[in-house]
Amino acid sequence: MHAIEISQAGGPEVLRWTERPDPVPGQGEVLIEVAAAGVNRPDVFQRQGSYPPPAGASDLPGLEVAGRIIGGDPAAGGFRLGDSVCALVAGGGYAQYCVAPAVQCLPVPQGLSLVEAAALPETYFTVWSNVFDRGALAPGETLLVHGGASGIGTTAIRLATALGHTVYATAGSDERVEAIEALGAARGINYKTRDFVAEIRELTQGRGVDVILDMVAGDYLPRNIEALADDGRLVIIALLGGAKGTLNCGQLMRRRLTVTGSTLRARPVEVKGAIARSLRERVWPLLSAGTIRPVIHATFPLQEAARAHAMMDAGEQIGKIVLVA
Repeated sequence: MHAIEISQAGGPEVLRWTERPDPVPGQGEVLIEVAAAGVNRPDVFQRQGSYPPPAGASDLPGLEVAGRIIGGDPAAGGFRLGDSVCALVAGGGYAQYCVAPAVQCLPVPQGLSLVEAAALPETYFTVWSNVFDRGALAPGETLLVHGGASGIGTTAIRLATALGHTVYATAGSDERVEAIEALGAARGINYKTRDFVAEIRELTQGRGVDVILDMVAGDYLPRNIEALADDGRLVIIALLGGAKGTLNCGQLMRRRLTVTGSTLRARPVEVKGAIARSLRERVWPLLSAGTIRPVIHATFPLQEAARAHAMMDAGEQIGKIVLVA
């Protein structure tokens, strides 16, 4: 098969069009003929050499695909040969064929194309497991999303607002602020020109928000604590601002705050399968009904993955970038 491999750590130019042996599915896995693959920030980190694949995973980048099941054990996920699915994978998505655990596959929602479906798994698995599972966002509670114009951010805004929550979000330009407000954010905050803590305090009459989904960490840690309501939960999913920050443990205790975080890629298949079941029950009906849709900024042929990565490096996108096989 043809695939995109990382020839060495570096910039987008290290992504190389190559030939690899077709992958072989094992027990409980399916072989997918890939129609499209999503591009995600972890792919960039892997390309740069800072996020190696977990043991046993393909060294090829790509964490989500959509296509047709052409082999393996589809019954393990309740599917049949020939079914169109999208899937979360631990690697190998930038290729003509990809192996996925059957329980990490989901049907393509009614009315969505395979390109749109390829933009779903990584962001929806991440948002659901962190905002609703770890963050325990409950009815009537408010959410602050950092990086609101990213694939994760646009997904969190659309999903949380569809479920009745008030969502605030930060972004790095006025254009992006307008975009995230058009997606449903009650207020977008340009973090380059405004203090998001002061804005959140004003918007919530001094109370703060119940849950924060944070991709920054670093010096955002104490500011996030200030922006939380009592009993609030901070969920960290990336370290764009650095791995270390200052935490006021006195506030943590007095205000009964929770600071947590997770990564998705290395979690066990059974855990990801449970997330898939929750998504199929709670979120896939919203997608099939057209209540929410993925936000796709651009598509590129698979051979032009380097151009897609250059766009992500430049921070130009609002929503997802997808490679079409």
